[in-house]
Formats: sequence, structure tokens, C-alpha cells
Amino acid sequence: MKSAFGLIFALLGSAVCADIDVPSGLDVALYDVVMEPDTNTARFLFVAPALSPDGAGVTFTEVEADFPYICETLVLPALASNNWHDANVIISLADREVPFGILTPDATQFFEMYQVQDNTCIWEGL
Repeated sequence: MKSAFGLIFALLGSAVCADIDVPSGLDVALYDVVMEPDTNTARFLFVAPALSPDGAGVTFTEVEADFPYICETLVLPALASNNWHDANVIISLADREVPFGILTPDATQFFEMYQVQDNTCIWEGL
């Protein structure tokens, strides 16, 4: 596994540092990308502080439409620019930055998985 944040940052420019407009209207920002060449998997990690861990925050239903939007508008162009085709994509939204692979039970995190085929995000469900 390797972090490709620098590479993705170069492709996406200021979108990495700024909030990304999503259908839910939440403040969402990309904070890391992990590329796994062995499995052809790209993980895009986003922070959305409104996903409160105390249960008073935004629910999955409220952000569900954000996942395909992020995949189509942000992930697809980034992967295409890196010559990654027919990849597996995992998108996560968390209430805080969670280092990849570190168990963080007090964090609120939502995940969705997609298969990229023919420059289209196909929902795989998790």
C-alpha cells in the first residue's frame, strides 16, 4: 500500500484543501488517498465533521447520494489521469481524519465500494 495523496493533490489541485460540494450540502474534504496496486484498489478518504460520533450527527441516509457523486466527479478523473482503469474504489466519509488501517472505534465512518468499468462507477455495496 502506498499513499498517493501527493499525486492526487497534483491532479485535483485546491479541491483537496477546500470543501467539496456534495449533494447533502455537508462540508466534505479529501484528506488522503491510498493506492493498492496489488489489488487495483484506490481508497479515497474524506472528512465530514458533521458525522458526529455521539449519534446526534448526520446519518448514512443523509449522505448516501454523496458517494456516487464523489465517485463520478472526483474519483473517476483522478484515476483516469493516473492510468488506473477497471479499478476497485472505496470511498470513506468520517467525522475526523482516521489514519488508514488504524482501528478507531470512537470515529463515525461510512464506506461505499465501487467497481470502475468503462469510466463508470458501479456500486458494489458494502
